[in-house]
Amino acid sequence: MTEILQNITLDLFLGGKLRIFQPSSGYRSGIDPVLLAASLPVKEGERVLELGCGVGVASLCLMQRVGGVNVSAIELKPYLADLARRNGRENNFSLEVFSGDISNMPHDLTAQSFDHVMANPPYFDRSRGSRSEDHDREHARGEYTPLSVWVDTAARRVKPKGYVHFIFPTERLADLLAVLPNHVGSVQVTPLVPRQGRGSDLMILQARHSGRAPFKLLPQIVLHQAEEHTKDGDDYTAHLSRVLRDGQGLF
Repeated sequence: MTEILQNITLDLFLGGKLRIFQPSSGYRSGIDPVLLAASLPVKEGERVLELGCGVGVASLCLMQRVGGVNVSAIELKPYLADLARRNGRENNFSLEVFSGDISNMPHDLTAQSFDHVMANPPYFDRSRGSRSEDHDREHARGEYTPLSVWVDTAARRVKPKGYVHFIFPTERLADLLAVLPNHVGSVQVTPLVPRQGRGSDLMILQARHSGRAPFKLLPQIVLHQAEEHTKDGDDYTAHLSRVLRDGQGLF
């Protein structure tokens, strides 16, 4: 369901459990932040930070799934940060949203550490691709803040033995691994594939502060049932439907 309200749409996530206001044009949240939030093994009472939260979809999906989790978020664009705060109020969650740049974070955040830090960074390498004519879409997807800054910021804010989580294009796995600090290990990568027999376009990477376990490539997760697109509307697998509609965990 989508309701248009003066260049803002009101969209339903998690089968209507979440009501999310977001811009009607430019970058709009799809399933990526939902999958990211569903991947976190968060427990009640733990503290989570989202880097680049946009309108707050990942943070709010996580809060919907896990009761008693404390979530803070930071967003560069003030109007998106305002929408994230509005979305928190709309859904009766106490989401703390900071306006700011992850490369120069507010002191109130740098003074804290978290059990989990998650991010869905802009992923188009501008040294290889062309720009979008839509400014907001371009800024959301174009990698203007280097990937190394996203990873370093996450690693600095996570507690010892805490976890960092990224959803990112699979083709850039080597780039992501290359910028992980030495004190972040126990890396696990889950490939997401659109359909059975297809290659992976997207992945979820989890790593642990002070982790020493060897690298693990976990079993892939298939998103759609059919081997090719055959009808309008979604044809998600039963597992993905439970994640996207019912708010269940991904693993």
